[in-house]
Amino acid sequence: MDLKKAAFFLLAALVLAFTGTKSARADGKIKIDIPVKLKKADVVFDLSHPSFFGDMPVGLKYMDMLENSLRAMGTRGHVVGLFYGKGAYMALNDKAYDSFRKISTGNPYKGMIGGLIKKGARLEECAVSMKANKWGNADLLPGVKVDSGAVSRLVQLVHQGYVVMEP
Repeated sequence: MDLKKAAFFLLAALVLAFTGTKSARADGKIKIDIPVKLKKADVVFDLSHPSFFGDMPVGLKYMDMLENSLRAMGTRGHVVGLFYGKGAYMALNDKAYDSFRKISTGNPYKGMIGGLIKKGARLEECAVSMKANKWGNADLLPGVKVDSGAVSRLVQLVHQGYVVMEP
């Protein structure tokens, strides 16, 4: 099975787990017909558009679930999240987030983002989006890196063998 198909099946399993879909079996137990074991997985999440399940940002949740799953399987590889476009604001620190969103709650995603970085995920902010919004590096959450342009970075990662996820 190639890496793209394996990543698709893994994401489908994560979606089912996240959405709480019930088993078709009457006893509620799940029988695995196709076990997925990945030796290596390089995955990039396109976080250019906010997508939510209630208040939960789907892309960040899937990244977290994938990080946990890959770690549990002993899979080598990397998980990268690219913030840009309409989703660029999610990587802002509290002050910049409040200013951009015109609220005073702080960034509600900072805990998830910090947790992902601690687990080894790489989170990147697009310099083009930053320039368009007049943000600087000091406006970002700790650990978020800046790439020179998310669209070009996405192309670069695909050429390096990364599978793209668009939650």
